[in-house]
Amino acid sequence: MTELSKLAVPLDVGGVRIRNRVFLAPMSGITDEAFRQRAHAHGAGLVVSEMVASGELAKGRAGCDLRIRHSGLPVHMVQLAGREAVHMAEGARIAAGEGADIIDINMGCPAKKVTGGYAGSALMLDLDHALSLIEAVIGAVDVPVTVKMRLGWDEGALNAPTLARRAEHAGVRMVTVHGRTRCQFYQGKADWRAIARVKDAVSIPVVANGDVSSPAEAADILEQSGADAIMIGRAHYGAPWTAGFIAAAALEQVAPGVPASAQALADYVVSHYEDMLALYGTESGLRQARKHLGWYLDRHAVGVTDEKRKAILTSFEPERVIVLLRDVFSGAPEKLSLRSAA
Repeated sequence: MTELSKLAVPLDVGGVRIRNRVFLAPMSGITDEAFRQRAHAHGAGLVVSEMVASGELAKGRAGCDLRIRHSGLPVHMVQLAGREAVHMAEGARIAAGEGADIIDINMGCPAKKVTGGYAGSALMLDLDHALSLIEAVIGAVDVPVTVKMRLGWDEGALNAPTLARRAEHAGVRMVTVHGRTRCQFYQGKADWRAIARVKDAVSIPVVANGDVSSPAEAADILEQSGADAIMIGRAHYGAPWTAGFIAAAALEQVAPGVPASAQALADYVVSHYEDMLALYGTESGLRQARKHLGWYLDRHAVGVTDEKRKAILTSFEPERVIVLLRDVFSGAPEKLSLRSAA
């Protein structure tokens, strides 16, 4: 069995069966219900909700319900972030009540607005406190609990193996490791070999994350890290099929639903746009969709004029945006670069 073909084998996470080992990472403001449904349809083994602030969820803040709502997929995984054990526990209970099959705890987000509140990767500065949150969540729900982390806060504190080992002892059923420190943010290259130290420290599944966008890179990260699965984030910008593309490559197959022509791509982008308007309502949906439209344009529409791009990304008229999208993406083939994850 090759490294790549291992990704086609199902994975058990605390009794929950995952169909393959190529996962869509949780990304705030990106992996909403419309995006997750697409990634799953293309063949991703597991898709994770956007990060949900446990304090806001526990207090019933507007918008949290959309982030944790069950999307009808076989496995519903919700990621929680926070600093207070009472909020993390209550957030976990709410998520489980909404049908979450797995709850993930965010200990890896490097964003300043998250770490400034001593959540996300800032929790790696205080492992005792991090463990108190893990124990609170595990004690609150009956579903499997997982943790996503970085290698550490900085090069002087590469404590991911210690956190993973303590998390396993507390009852965590899987850990995901992004191969950078918090202080690196997304700079430089992810250190895939460093993830191997986490794999050596635990017996539960380890998921490797960071800088994977192709089948070749997927095979490399598995070989260097020894991980059991991979998680892919930013490579999905403008290509929701990326995880599915790699999962299909592991089987030497073609991922379902990947647009194979200019017209198919135009239909795909318009459909994603319309789904976001339906999910959020027109006013909010217009704003939420713009980053996705920008990524589709950047990735696939070579030579689009600045005027058309600006019109697509600033118009408050959905009908006009759709006309422009079809014009751009179903235009002459020489204007298009239909690239998948390869």
